[in-house]
Amino acid sequence: MPMSDYKTALVTGASSGIGAAVVERLCREGLQVHALARRADALADLAARTGCIPHALDVTDGHGIARLAGEFAFDILVNNAGVDRPRSILKADAEEVDLLVDVNLRAVLHMARLIVPGMAERNRGHVVNIGSIAGEYHFGGNATYHATKAAVHMLSRQLRVDLLGRMVRVTEICPGRVATDIFAHVHGDSAETRERFIDGFLLPQASDIADAIAFAIAAPAAVNVGHIEIMPTLQVPGGLTTLRAADAA
Repeated sequence: MPMSDYKTALVTGASSGIGAAVVERLCREGLQVHALARRADALADLAARTGCIPHALDVTDGHGIARLAGEFAFDILVNNAGVDRPRSILKADAEEVDLLVDVNLRAVLHMARLIVPGMAERNRGHVVNIGSIAGEYHFGGNATYHATKAAVHMLSRQLRVDLLGRMVRVTEICPGRVATDIFAHVHGDSAETRERFIDGFLLPQASDIADAIAFAIAAPAAVNVGHIEIMPTLQVPGGLTTLRAADAA
């Protein structure tokens, strides 16, 4: 449906990367955009640049999220906040597992629980969940992240079932590698990190993901763009590894 049919949006993880790009894109469409993230200074800069309404809040703060959801009626919800701690389950620790589950999954569930019923009641809305190719394909050493993103994938599909009969749409965006600062957050902001993940690669930008989200939101009312997988042209997922018995531990 036309973007003009929507008035308000909430974007989590909005202080940088994909989240900030989505805020910028939706503000350009004339929406009142609420930008949620932990970093108050980055949010202040984003608000000065775009006119968004900043909320310095952690997505795991249940009471704070509940207050926000009770104060505003959101037409668009973009669940973008996420963290990663790349580690095999053989080496994972409890704190890392809890962190990824809390931010990547539990917060998304609570956002849906608190905000989507209002959309259903008003018979208008759009939920955009930022998943990952990690929710669909396997690659080594990232067990908890894969598990949380796979859960977001299934939640996105289940929301469509729960909302059947309402004019509320659900879109899952599954990026591959994108040129954002998530790699610096996970591996440290260093020349080595940039060389490993960014430099020399032809990568989608955060603005490309924001444009895909805007495309899904602006689709005709009869169209629900349910799933978009976005990867670099020179990236493919998957693979098959087979060890000889002599090479196994």
